[in-house]
Amino acid sequence: MKNKGLKILGAVFAAAGIFMASGWSFFNITVRCKGKKRLIKRKWFQLSHIKINHPRHKFEKEYEEGKAWCRQQHMQDCYMQSREGLRLHASYLPAENARRFVLLSHGYKGSGFGDFAGISRFLHEHHCNLLFIDQRCCGKSEGKYITFGAREQYDVQRWAYYIALRNKNRLPIYLYGESMGAASVLMASGHRLPGAVKGIIADCGFCSMKSQIRDMAANWFHLHWVGLLLIRLELFCRLLAGFHMSDADTTKALETNRIPILFFHGAEDTYVNQKNSRYNYAICRAPKEIVVIPKARHLCSAYVEPELYRQKLLDFFASYDQGVSGRCI
Repeated sequence: MKNKGLKILGAVFAAAGIFMASGWSFFNITVRCKGKKRLIKRKWFQLSHIKINHPRHKFEKEYEEGKAWCRQQHMQDCYMQSREGLRLHASYLPAENARRFVLLSHGYKGSGFGDFAGISRFLHEHHCNLLFIDQRCCGKSEGKYITFGAREQYDVQRWAYYIALRNKNRLPIYLYGESMGAASVLMASGHRLPGAVKGIIADCGFCSMKSQIRDMAANWFHLHWVGLLLIRLELFCRLLAGFHMSDADTTKALETNRIPILFFHGAEDTYVNQKNSRYNYAICRAPKEIVVIPKARHLCSAYVEPELYRQKLLDFFASYDQGVSGRCI
């Protein structure tokens, strides 16, 4: 009987280990950073969903030209500390006869020069001072975990104040995010922001970490029992990364924010489904506009319809450059 009990106990522990191991694997893939070199070699990142949703898939020439232009500019390195003491980096590119500041918040495991390759030169040539922030774990910024906006929203908030303190000419400030960077600026809108923040631009942002992970698990990896996976992932996020998945959610911010928002999304995006931007738009109580681009994949709207995309940006700036200051509570 004793041996039988030990076998049962061993089987229980083995089953529990296997159960938690799958949650750890997903946490390890999605949240934990292992260094830039290993991230580049990660095989899972070559999934077809990601490849067809990247601008390189159909617009490699334009994408690479945009990145090359960014690298050729003489940018200033900027540093500040996160709430937890991480050293965060950004690259600053001033414009001649600047009319506004634009904070550029890149997406998941991305870079400002890459995610904004299709639009940064246009912004700069239209009198925008640009601050390309490196999200935690990316570029020259420190960090061990990507938190899908749970912590990044406070980094965006701090960078907004960083700009405001150096904004001697009192130029309007815009927060412009793509993918996870878009979710981060939307979440940041629920916090105290400088009065000079006049507008927010969100391209292909998701509405919550839970919904995004659920879509990834079910649609990319064809995993069943996604609810159980989320429970295990939440445990690792809390114990190791120090945040709750529910912290990465745009709902509360958009229900209280009064800063105007311009939403973009690609109609054929299978990385972040357009339902996310439609949900964010629906609950937003501030002045708002949504532009869904037919035939555009993830972050490809600026490539598929460049004239429309750029005109919408210019119209947005024209509407709010001299508008009422954003909410500051």
